[in-house]
Amino acid sequence: MSRFSRNNDNFDSPVRAGRRRGSTQRNVSGNESFGRWTEGIARAMGTPWFLVGLTLFCLAWLTWNTFSPEQVRFDSAALGFTALTLILSLQASYAAPMILLAQNRQDDRDRVQMEQDRQRAERTLADTEYLAREVVALRLAIQDLADKDFLRAELRTILRELEADESQGSANGADAPGSLPAGGPVHHAR
Repeated sequence: MSRFSRNNDNFDSPVRAGRRRGSTQRNVSGNESFGRWTEGIARAMGTPWFLVGLTLFCLAWLTWNTFSPEQVRFDSAALGFTALTLILSLQASYAAPMILLAQNRQDDRDRVQMEQDRQRAERTLADTEYLAREVVALRLAIQDLADKDFLRAELRTILRELEADESQGSANGADAPGSLPAGGPVHHAR
């Protein structure tokens, strides 16, 4: 079986090694749902609002159990607020595995992303090398073409030759175009 589950439409996270064989779509979806849920909780615990809320909860707890009448208190200050300590310990004992699970899922996504980045970089490198070879081939082909300075020099040479031919023709008289031989037109007898 491939590295990714064929039934799962979420291709940005790999399937765990222990879940590859014999897992059904329902199990993968259930694990994915649970993973998303724990990531949501871990993400919420990392916000300032969670810290503000937890601080307000603890302050309310301490205020209530310190200043309210003794008959309505549910946690004793004399015992060091044992219930609050137990609640915070329970919260921490669940928070740590959720954070680790979220971190493991992020590591898996990062691995997939790095593999995709590596493949993209290989394609980009191959494309860049191809384009570099094409540019070199074009430069070599362009070197064989005449540039404007070469054409100007050739045109000047041809112009000088034409001017030289014209000046020789007018000096000889007969060779100049449109000139008549000395003595007028020649009539041929029939």
